[in-house]
Amino acid sequence: MRPAGKPEPQWAGPEVTIIPEPGRTKPEPAEPAPSWRFRRPGQIPPKTSEPAAKPAAKPAWPAAKPAWPAAKPTPEPEEEPPSRKPVALSRRDLAIGVGVVVIAIVVTGILAFRAGGGAQPGAATRPSAAASPSASGPPTTAQIYQAVAPSVVTIETTLPDGGATGTGVIANATGTILTAFHVVKGGTAIKVRFADGTESAAELDGSNPEMDIATLTPATLPDVLVPAVLGNSGRIAVGNDVVAIGNQLGLTSSTTTGVISGLNRTAANPDGTKLTGLIQFDAAVNPGSSGGPLVNGKGEVIGIVVALANPTSAGTFVGIGFAVPIGAALGSTGPGEPGPEQ
Repeated sequence: MRPAGKPEPQWAGPEVTIIPEPGRTKPEPAEPAPSWRFRRPGQIPPKTSEPAAKPAAKPAWPAAKPAWPAAKPTPEPEEEPPSRKPVALSRRDLAIGVGVVVIAIVVTGILAFRAGGGAQPGAATRPSAAASPSASGPPTTAQIYQAVAPSVVTIETTLPDGGATGTGVIANATGTILTAFHVVKGGTAIKVRFADGTESAAELDGSNPEMDIATLTPATLPDVLVPAVLGNSGRIAVGNDVVAIGNQLGLTSSTTTGVISGLNRTAANPDGTKLTGLIQFDAAVNPGSSGGPLVNGKGEVIGIVVALANPTSAGTFVGIGFAVPIGAALGSTGPGEPGPEQ
């Protein structure tokens, strides 16, 4: 682009000399060529009488300008960027691409199956007694309950003058159940109900009235037996979080939380005997909770609930519960193989 208002440049063509017409100017006589002779150095050439040459006559009019304007330069065409043309895929290329995707999906499925251990569909629904920690820290109360609840059973005892209801926990892979002795004391028949609804008669297999601990052996086991994970009661401390699971006041599988309030406590039975070396806790328990598990913050059973303290005759919870440490409970009942201990 050139600036507006300026004249368009023209080509400077070759200068044209116009030959004058005959008769307008007088031709000048031809100028004779000078004659020179060889001379010695320093010798001055002789003067001649020939007249000096006249200057050539100037043309009578100025040179004519070209009668046509100079041609404009032709701009070179700009090169256009090469355009991308769509590449047409053949059916063979499409078939190869689809085949690669299918192979990748199959390989991913095989790897996922192997990573999962090739578990059978029935095993995927099997409950686990191990509480998995959450992404942000230790397991929550809900996760602990889901892990331990399948190991908790309801115990119904038939007595000569009525009946009693309590709680128990599966302690090993053979189905041995730990509970409080006073739940089954004097019973003529004992029935247990597992978490999946399976009911079975049970026999008193061992007992320690001084520790208020008893073990039961059920006649029938459920298809899926989930023993609880037993912890180490020697590693507990005041202030540790605890969870109690039981059938308090007939409300099955009730869950409450609290902390360990004290260790090595002593409690008196109604018959005057004393229980020693107990764990004191403040998770709510009531009649029907006896024999249930006291669980730590990792989902491990650290005690068996046996009593509560109430200064009145109401017999309900006022913030003080007691449990026999799991180590003492396992060592006081005689027969029965203990479950996995952490």
